[in-house]
Amino acid sequence: MTTPAIHIGTSGWSYDHWENVLYPVGLPPAKRLAHYVGAFDTVELNASFYRWPRPDVFAGWNRRLPAGFLMSVKAPRGLTHARKLYEPEVWAGRIEAGWHELGERRAVLLVQLAPRHERDDARLDYFLGALPPWVRVAVEFRHDSWHVEEVFAILERHGAAYCVMSGAGLPCVLRATAPFVYVRLHGPAHDALYAGSYSETDLRWWADRIREWQAGGREVFAYFNNDGDGNAVRNAWTLRDLVGV
Repeated sequence: MTTPAIHIGTSGWSYDHWENVLYPVGLPPAKRLAHYVGAFDTVELNASFYRWPRPDVFAGWNRRLPAGFLMSVKAPRGLTHARKLYEPEVWAGRIEAGWHELGERRAVLLVQLAPRHERDDARLDYFLGALPPWVRVAVEFRHDSWHVEEVFAILERHGAAYCVMSGAGLPCVLRATAPFVYVRLHGPAHDALYAGSYSETDLRWWADRIREWQAGGREVFAYFNNDGDGNAVRNAWTLRDLVGV
Protein backbone atom coordinates (compact mmCIF):
# COMPACT_ATOMS: atom_id res chain seq x y z
CA MET A 1 0.00 0.00 0.00
CA THR A 2 1.26 3.46 -0.90
CA THR A 3 2.14 5.67 2.07
CA PRO A 4 -0.12 8.75 2.16
CA ALA A 5 1.62 12.00 1.32
CA ILE A 6 2.38 14.87 3.69
CA HIS A 7 2.15 18.40 2.27
CA ILE A 8 3.53 21.35 4.26
CA GLY A 9 3.38 24.96 3.11
CA THR A 10 2.18 28.43 4.02
CA SER A 11 -1.04 30.42 3.90
CA GLY A 12 -0.37 32.81 1.05
CA TRP A 13 2.93 33.54 -0.66
CA SER A 14 3.10 37.22 -1.63
CA TYR A 15 4.51 39.08 1.37
CA ASP A 16 7.01 41.94 1.17
CA HIS A 17 8.51 40.96 4.53
CA TRP A 18 9.57 37.58 3.14
CA GLU A 19 12.49 39.23 1.36
CA ASN A 20 15.76 37.77 2.60
CA VAL A 21 13.81 34.83 4.00
CA LEU A 22 12.27 33.15 0.97
CA TYR A 23 12.65 35.77 -1.74
CA PRO A 24 15.75 37.63 -2.89
CA VAL A 25 15.64 41.39 -2.40
CA GLY A 26 13.98 43.15 -5.29
CA LEU A 27 12.15 40.12 -6.67
CA PRO A 28 9.01 41.46 -8.41
CA PRO A 29 5.74 40.33 -6.76
CA ALA A 30 4.67 38.73 -10.04
CA LYS A 31 7.58 36.30 -9.79
CA ARG A 32 7.07 35.26 -6.17
CA LEU A 33 4.86 32.25 -6.92
CA ALA A 34 7.38 30.87 -9.40
CA HIS A 35 10.04 31.19 -6.70
CA TYR A 36 7.77 29.72 -4.00
CA VAL A 37 7.16 26.48 -5.90
CA GLY A 38 10.89 25.83 -5.83
CA ALA A 39 10.72 25.68 -2.03
CA PHE A 40 7.33 24.04 -1.31
CA ASP A 41 4.94 21.58 -2.93
CA THR A 42 1.72 23.19 -1.69
CA VAL A 43 0.20 26.55 -0.77
CA GLU A 44 -3.06 27.82 0.66
CA LEU A 45 -4.59 30.65 -1.36
CA ASN A 46 -6.20 33.23 0.94
CA ALA A 47 -6.90 36.04 -1.55
CA SER A 48 -9.89 34.02 -2.80
CA PHE A 49 -11.63 34.80 0.51
CA TYR A 50 -11.89 38.45 -0.53
CA ARG A 51 -12.48 37.93 -4.24
CA TRP A 52 -13.15 34.58 -5.84
CA PRO A 53 -10.95 34.18 -8.97
CA ARG A 54 -12.42 33.73 -12.42
CA PRO A 55 -12.18 30.25 -13.98
CA ASP A 56 -9.47 31.45 -16.40
CA VAL A 57 -7.30 32.47 -13.43
CA PHE A 58 -7.56 28.94 -12.05
CA ALA A 59 -6.73 27.61 -15.52
CA GLY A 60 -3.65 29.84 -15.55
CA TRP A 61 -2.45 28.39 -12.24
CA ASN A 62 -3.03 24.91 -13.63
CA ARG A 63 -0.69 25.70 -16.53
CA ARG A 64 1.96 27.53 -14.49
CA LEU A 65 2.27 25.33 -11.43
CA PRO A 66 4.61 22.34 -11.71
CA ALA A 67 3.46 18.75 -11.73
CA GLY A 68 2.84 17.50 -8.22
CA PHE A 69 2.22 20.96 -6.74
CA LEU A 70 -1.11 21.29 -4.92
CA MET A 71 -3.06 24.47 -4.18
CA SER A 72 -5.66 24.68 -1.43
CA VAL A 73 -8.12 27.54 -1.78
CA LYS A 74 -10.06 29.46 0.84
CA ALA A 75 -13.79 29.76 0.14
CA PRO A 76 -15.19 33.27 -0.47
CA ARG A 77 -16.45 35.36 2.44
CA GLY A 78 -19.62 36.06 0.47
CA LEU A 79 -20.52 32.42 1.10
CA THR A 80 -19.04 31.88 4.55
CA HIS A 81 -19.46 35.21 6.32
CA ALA A 82 -22.14 37.17 4.45
CA ARG A 83 -24.48 34.28 3.65
CA LYS A 84 -23.28 31.96 6.42
CA LEU A 85 -23.64 29.00 4.02
CA TYR A 86 -27.30 29.86 3.34
CA GLU A 87 -28.57 29.06 -0.19
CA PRO A 88 -25.11 27.95 -1.39
CA GLU A 89 -26.08 26.87 -4.89
CA VAL A 90 -24.77 29.94 -6.78
CA TRP A 91 -21.48 29.94 -4.90
CA ALA A 92 -21.20 26.18 -5.28
CA GLY A 93 -21.45 26.59 -9.05
CA ARG A 94 -18.73 29.23 -9.11
CA ILE A 95 -16.49 27.12 -6.91
CA GLU A 96 -17.02 24.07 -9.11
CA ALA A 97 -16.11 26.04 -12.24
CA GLY A 98 -12.83 27.24 -10.78
CA TRP A 99 -12.03 23.92 -9.16
CA HIS A 100 -12.53 22.16 -12.47
CA GLU A 101 -10.03 24.47 -14.19
CA LEU A 102 -7.42 23.97 -11.46
CA GLY A 103 -7.31 20.33 -12.49
CA GLU A 104 -4.61 18.14 -10.98
CA ARG A 105 -3.23 21.10 -9.01
CA ARG A 106 -6.26 21.25 -6.71
CA ALA A 107 -5.87 20.20 -3.10
CA VAL A 108 -8.56 21.21 -0.59
CA LEU A 109 -11.30 23.84 -0.44
CA LEU A 110 -11.01 25.53 2.96
CA VAL A 111 -14.33 26.75 4.36
CA GLN A 112 -13.66 29.06 7.32
CA LEU A 113 -16.79 30.02 9.23
CA ALA A 114 -17.16 33.35 11.01
CA PRO A 115 -16.40 33.52 14.75
CA ARG A 116 -20.03 34.44 15.49
CA HIS A 117 -21.48 31.73 13.24
CA GLU A 118 -23.07 29.35 15.75
CA ARG A 119 -23.82 25.70 15.21
CA ASP A 120 -26.46 24.87 12.60
CA ASP A 121 -26.34 21.18 11.69
CA ALA A 122 -28.98 21.35 8.96
CA ARG A 123 -27.29 24.25 7.20
CA LEU A 124 -23.86 22.57 7.32
CA ASP A 125 -25.30 19.29 6.05
CA TYR A 126 -27.12 21.01 3.18
CA PHE A 127 -24.06 23.04 2.21
CA LEU A 128 -21.75 20.04 2.06
CA GLY A 129 -24.34 18.18 0.01
CA ALA A 130 -24.50 21.06 -2.48
CA LEU A 131 -20.82 20.71 -3.39
CA PRO A 132 -19.68 18.19 -6.00
CA PRO A 133 -18.43 15.00 -4.31
CA TRP A 134 -15.05 15.31 -6.06
CA VAL A 135 -14.27 18.59 -4.26
CA ARG A 136 -12.28 17.86 -1.10
CA VAL A 137 -13.45 20.17 1.69
CA ALA A 138 -12.13 21.16 5.10
CA VAL A 139 -14.25 23.24 7.48
CA GLU A 140 -12.71 25.56 10.07
CA PHE A 141 -15.11 26.27 12.94
CA ARG A 142 -14.37 29.40 14.96
CA HIS A 143 -17.39 29.17 17.31
CA ASP A 144 -17.18 26.67 20.16
CA SER A 145 -20.73 25.40 19.64
CA TRP A 146 -19.63 23.37 16.60
CA HIS A 147 -17.27 21.11 18.53
CA VAL A 148 -19.67 18.26 19.22
CA GLU A 149 -19.96 14.67 18.03
CA GLU A 150 -23.04 15.37 15.91
CA VAL A 151 -21.10 17.88 13.80
CA PHE A 152 -18.15 15.52 13.43
CA ALA A 153 -20.60 12.88 12.21
CA ILE A 154 -21.93 15.23 9.50
CA LEU A 155 -18.40 15.87 8.30
CA GLU A 156 -17.63 12.16 8.23
CA ARG A 157 -20.78 11.39 6.26
CA HIS A 158 -19.73 13.87 3.56
CA GLY A 159 -16.04 12.94 3.63
CA ALA A 160 -15.19 16.48 4.73
CA ALA A 161 -12.27 17.24 7.05
CA TYR A 162 -12.50 18.98 10.37
CA CYS A 163 -9.85 21.71 10.22
CA VAL A 164 -7.39 21.20 13.06
CA MET A 165 -6.32 24.60 14.43
CA SER A 166 -3.45 26.02 16.43
CA GLY A 167 -3.66 29.62 17.57
CA ALA A 168 -4.59 32.07 20.31
CA GLY A 169 -8.12 31.48 21.60
CA LEU A 170 -8.74 28.55 19.24
CA PRO A 171 -9.42 25.01 20.43
CA CYS A 172 -6.83 22.48 19.31
CA VAL A 173 -9.02 19.45 18.61
CA LEU A 174 -7.13 16.57 17.01
CA ARG A 175 -10.05 15.07 15.13
CA ALA A 176 -9.85 13.34 11.76
CA THR A 177 -13.16 13.05 9.89
CA ALA A 178 -12.00 12.42 6.32
CA PRO A 179 -9.39 10.40 4.39
CA PHE A 180 -7.17 13.48 4.74
CA VAL A 181 -6.31 15.84 7.59
CA TYR A 182 -6.14 19.62 7.21
CA VAL A 183 -4.12 21.64 9.74
CA ARG A 184 -3.83 25.43 10.03
CA LEU A 185 -1.11 26.78 12.29
CA HIS A 186 -1.97 30.38 13.10
CA GLY A 187 0.97 31.00 15.42
CA PRO A 188 2.02 30.12 18.99
CA ALA A 189 1.33 33.53 20.59
CA HIS A 190 -1.24 33.41 23.40
CA ASP A 191 -2.60 36.93 22.89
CA ALA A 192 -2.83 37.32 19.10
CA LEU A 193 -3.39 35.24 16.01
CA TYR A 194 -0.87 35.06 13.18
CA ALA A 195 2.00 35.99 15.50
CA GLY A 196 5.17 34.44 16.83
CA SER A 197 7.38 31.56 15.80
CA TYR A 198 6.83 27.97 16.90
CA SER A 199 9.62 26.47 18.97
CA GLU A 200 11.35 23.30 17.84
CA THR A 201 9.66 21.52 20.73
CA ASP A 202 6.25 22.61 19.45
CA LEU A 203 7.09 21.56 15.93
CA ARG A 204 8.34 18.16 17.08
CA TRP A 205 4.98 17.66 18.78
CA TRP A 206 3.17 18.51 15.55
CA ALA A 207 5.50 16.25 13.58
CA ASP A 208 4.51 13.35 15.83
CA ARG A 209 0.82 14.06 15.27
CA ILE A 210 1.28 14.28 11.50
CA ARG A 211 3.15 10.97 11.41
CA GLU A 212 0.35 9.39 13.46
CA TRP A 213 -2.26 10.56 10.96
CA GLN A 214 -0.12 9.33 8.10
CA ALA A 215 0.35 5.95 9.80
CA GLY A 216 -3.43 5.78 10.05
CA GLY A 217 -3.68 6.01 6.26
CA ARG A 218 -4.50 9.70 5.96
CA GLU A 219 -2.95 12.29 3.65
CA VAL A 220 -2.00 15.44 5.57
CA PHE A 221 -2.02 19.10 4.56
CA ALA A 222 -0.48 21.59 7.00
CA TYR A 223 -0.22 25.34 6.44
CA PHE A 224 1.49 28.00 8.56
CA ASN A 225 -0.33 31.32 8.81
CA ASN A 226 2.10 33.22 11.08
CA ASP A 227 3.57 35.16 8.18
CA GLY A 228 5.18 38.02 10.15
CA ASP A 229 8.98 38.17 9.97
CA GLY A 230 8.94 35.14 7.70
CA ASN A 231 8.04 32.87 10.62
CA ALA A 232 5.68 30.78 8.50
CA VAL A 233 8.44 29.98 6.01
CA ARG A 234 10.98 29.01 8.66
CA ASN A 235 8.47 26.97 10.65
CA ALA A 236 7.29 25.15 7.54
CA TRP A 237 10.85 24.25 6.59
CA THR A 238 11.56 22.95 10.09
CA LEU A 239 8.36 20.89 10.30
CA ARG A 240 9.04 19.45 6.87
CA ASP A 241 12.49 18.34 7.98
CA LEU A 242 11.10 16.83 11.18
CA VAL A 243 8.54 14.67 9.37
CA GLY A 244 11.07 13.71 6.71
CA VAL A 245 9.31 15.21 3.71
